[in-house]
Amino acid sequence: MTVPSITLTRLDVQRLERLIDSLDDTLPGVIALQTELDRADTVVGHDEVPADVVTMNSRVHCREEISGKDYHLTLVYPKDANADEGKISILAPVGSALLGLKVGQHIDWPAPGGKTLKLTLLEVESQPANGGAFPE
Repeated sequence: MTVPSITLTRLDVQRLERLIDSLDDTLPGVIALQTELDRADTVVGHDEVPADVVTMNSRVHCREEISGKDYHLTLVYPKDANADEGKISILAPVGSALLGLKVGQHIDWPAPGGKTLKLTLLEVESQPANGGAFPE
């Protein structure tokens, strides 16, 4: 499984650590998220994050390499998740894997049935951290 280097904002790290503290730390999504936070290479201020990096509430365009299928997803807190609207929880495997990714990087996405899909981040369509809006 590939694990590319990631960049996070201090604000996202603080809010996500609060979220983790409020949840049962034996839940698989919580463990995966803590692992991602722990492996961040770079933590920057929300005004310093590059526009091509996925932050919380970012809308992204990615492609599944084998099928060529495109996905437009928004990375959200669990309370805002809605698969029909493409709003993916940070606690979902693909959610925690997308956090901190930079355009052009790949992630392995665990799919139902034990398969692994390879997703490539093509574009960060919008990034609240860069646009000044900080919804929680």
